[in-house]
Amino acid sequence: MSEIQPYTGGAALAPTSSAPWTSHGRAISRLSASTELATLKATAQAQVEQARLDAIDQVAARGMQGVAMVTQFEQQLAQAVPLAASRLQAIGDMHALQVAMEISSFTRGLGR
Repeated sequence: MSEIQPYTGGAALAPTSSAPWTSHGRAISRLSASTELATLKATAQAQVEQARLDAIDQVAARGMQGVAMVTQFEQQLAQAVPLAASRLQAIGDMHALQVAMEISSFTRGLGR
C-alpha cells in the first residue's frame, strides 16, 4: 500500500467482535472529537479577537478624523485671529488628549 487509507474502525482488519479493535476505534473517535472541539474553540477565539480589532480600528479612525478636523479649524481661526492662536492651540490640545483618553478607555473596556 503506497497510499494512506481511511480508518474504518477496524472493520476491514478484524471481525467486529474483536475487543482490542473496538477499544482502539473508540479511542481514535474520542481523540478526533477532542481535536475537532479544540479547533472550533480556536476558530471562535480568533473571530472574537478579529471583532475586537475591527472595533478598535473603527474607533481610532474616527478619533483621528475628529482631531484632524479640529486641528484644521484651529489653524483657520488662528490665521483669522493671530492673537488667539495660543488659546486655540490649548483647546485643540485638550480635545486631542480627550479623544486619546476615550480611545484608551474603549480598548480597556473590551476586556479579555
